[in-house]
Order: sequence, then structure tokens, then C-alpha cells
Amino acid sequence: MSGGEVAGILVAVFWAILVSFLAVALARLAQTLKATTKLVADVTDQAVPLLADASSAVRSAQTQIDRVDAIASDVQEVTSNASALSTTVASTFGGPLVKVAAFGYGVRRALGGRKDEVPAKSPRRTVIVGRTVPATRRAKRKKD
Repeated sequence: MSGGEVAGILVAVFWAILVSFLAVALARLAQTLKATTKLVADVTDQAVPLLADASSAVRSAQTQIDRVDAIASDVQEVTSNASALSTTVASTFGGPLVKVAAFGYGVRRALGGRKDEVPAKSPRRTVIVGRTVPATRRAKRKKD
């Protein structure tokens, strides 16, 4: 065997090993693609019902929002009616009630003025340890 023949055999063996590695890699890639295709099909099968459920939930939420909007507008109308009613009541009865209250206060003051004949009690004094009495208070005490 010559050197060229040995080199040819080595190249042929190298190419056979390379082709076998590539064949194994392609077989694994084919398995991965099959698994990926199955996974995508399963996700699609599960996603379609989920999207249908989400769509019905959104429709239901929209219905509830419409109901809440109607209730809020009714509450706003009731609030404005109550405000108008309270304004009317205040303007109708407010003035006379203030006059009655002022009259009652005046009567109490008038009757309270007659009780001046009874001597008032002297206020209780509190002793605080460690404090001195200001000079003006001392002068008042000396006058008493």
C-alpha cells in the first residue's frame, strides 16, 4: 500500500465517522421537532377553550359594569334630590327655628339673672408643690 492509498482510507474512515455523527444528530433533532409539534398542538387545544372562557368573563364583567353605571346614575339623582330637599327645608324652617332658639336663650338669660341674690361659691384652689404664686395673686390674697 502506498501513502496515497493510506491517506484515502483515512479520509474515507473520517467521513464515515462524520456522517454517522451527523445521522445521530439529525435523528435527535427529528425527535425534538416531533415533541415540539405535539406540545404546540396540545397548547393550541387547551388555549382555545381558555380564550372562550376569558371572552365570556369579559362579557359578564361588561354587563356588571353597565349595571353599576345605571345604579350610580340613580344614586346621583337621589343625592341631588335629597340636596334640593334639604335646601328647601333649611330655607323654610331655618329662619323660624333660629328665632325660637334665640328667644329661648333670651328667656334663660332673663330668668338666670334673678339668681344673682345667691352668693357664688369661691373657687377651689389647687396647691402645686414647688411653684411660687405670682406677685399679682399675692397682692389679691393680702387684700382678702
